[in-house]
Amino acid sequence: MAFADLLEQVGGMGLFQIINIFLLCVPYLFFSCNNLLQNFVAAIPAHHCQLPPMDNINTSWAAGWDPVKQMEAFIPLDRNHQPEHCLRYTRAHWWLLESNFTATNTTEMDTEPCKDGWTYDRSKFTSTIVSEWDLVCDQTNMRQMVQFAYMAGMLVGGSIFGRLSDRFGRRIFLTWCHFHTAVIGVCAAFSPKLVWYCVFRFLTGVSLSGIGMNSPCLLVEWIPTRKRAVVGTLIGYFFSIGQILLAGLAYAIRDWRWLQLTVSLPYFIFFCFSWWIPESARWLILAKKPEEAVKMLKKVAKINRKHEEEEKLTTENVNCSMQKELDANEITHSMFDLVRTSAIRHISFCTSFAWFSTSFCFYGLILDLQSFGINIYMIQVIFGVIDFPARLITTASLCYFGRRRTLSASFFLTSLAILANIFVPKDMKILRTSLAVFGKGCIASCFSSITLFSSELYPTTIRQTGLSLGHTMARVGAALSPIMKMTSVYMSSLPFIIYGAAAFLGALFSYCLPETKDQPLPETIQEVEIRASRSKRKWLCDVNNTNEVQENMDIPMLRLLSKENQSEC
Repeated sequence: MAFADLLEQVGGMGLFQIINIFLLCVPYLFFSCNNLLQNFVAAIPAHHCQLPPMDNINTSWAAGWDPVKQMEAFIPLDRNHQPEHCLRYTRAHWWLLESNFTATNTTEMDTEPCKDGWTYDRSKFTSTIVSEWDLVCDQTNMRQMVQFAYMAGMLVGGSIFGRLSDRFGRRIFLTWCHFHTAVIGVCAAFSPKLVWYCVFRFLTGVSLSGIGMNSPCLLVEWIPTRKRAVVGTLIGYFFSIGQILLAGLAYAIRDWRWLQLTVSLPYFIFFCFSWWIPESARWLILAKKPEEAVKMLKKVAKINRKHEEEEKLTTENVNCSMQKELDANEITHSMFDLVRTSAIRHISFCTSFAWFSTSFCFYGLILDLQSFGINIYMIQVIFGVIDFPARLITTASLCYFGRRRTLSASFFLTSLAILANIFVPKDMKILRTSLAVFGKGCIASCFSSITLFSSELYPTTIRQTGLSLGHTMARVGAALSPIMKMTSVYMSSLPFIIYGAAAFLGALFSYCLPETKDQPLPETIQEVEIRASRSKRKWLCDVNNTNEVQENMDIPMLRLLSKENQSEC
């Protein structure tokens, strides 16, 4: 009897699982808010150069004109007859206000940079980090540095918490990350300078990465095999609701400091109730803590009202059930185990690129909402709403068609949607937005699929380490995504070509992964290698034929052994 049987013994999908799902999924509402906060706290308000001091203005000319008209005498117009953002006239041109003047491109006249700062339109955004620290014109790229700092934190967090969680447990780091996110988020809201805000966003990314890794793992390891696809997709639904919630919060709270504070304070609540969430009993058994595992299993059985089964649970029974996995877990595991054997190496390579492509394309679409020329709050809501039908279709596809086909098809459709936008004229905003929304839905499907797929592909002994590698590659993709947008200075369609190519390659690599539909979670590296060998060579009749295989035996040795046993099959 393996852990899946123990889980069924204490209630399978019972009341405990429902409560656990809720407590682990609710924080994802504000996880997505923090991920996409850049859209609103770093939004660029309409702006133009601040006018010279009134002492320098000819008051006799200015007296007859209202302030808006006075601005036209100092601010040139661009090719679209809109006020220039970064230039002003070196002197007032009052004759431009005459009724017989025909407006043309006036930037060719004597102009200069904005020496006295900028004037911002505060009708849509009362305050953003752009208007507070003048991140416009020559400083525009500093907006990307803020997002890069956050994604770099996610990258560092993914590298740290994966290995630590496999060694010390999932819950302890999940609890710590909730508290850390709350404290650092509050500090970010009171940042006196841009550099401090970047530092606090970096630290926020570190802790949120820990949440993003440990929550799905605690979900999967307490859920029966048949329900993993549905439950794993629930996190995606909460992430999507969080996107819609962010639009509502940003619409109601137009000051970036208060908005930052609002999305950070709930993590104090999450910190409090995270103490109730039990540690993974599967991990406790493999970490040689059977007494604690039995205690957790009895707690689950009690909540699920399986009182008879609760009495049967003993340390001896649990150890006996998991003896094979315990023997296999004697070997100390490290990051090297992700590339040591052929099957795990293949899984690591393909899933890494799938994670990279998913995050790379996602942030390429979602973090530039102002470029669509549509109301930013509305497009944020639409991008969140499209996830619901996308994830619903994904859940059905994962259950009926399997993980591999679903993930590969989602990547392929994403590639088509992105590349199609290359051929759509920029003035066709509705069509361009529609294609982007469709691509966003496909990317949501990729996230749901790869999260569940990765959790099922890696064995328990290195599952968090494998997920850590995947999340690390996702953060690399997220960090590189805004940099790719800068390539538009060479060719306007180049970013779309890069994003589309990444999604297409993601489809190819994901199709090379083994299917895990209706398969029990693997416990050891050896089990994964045997499964891979069976599917490729068809040389083994039953897993029991390899009981004599030792942990340090490689695949060539297994193939040799299989030839000896072929007569028995």
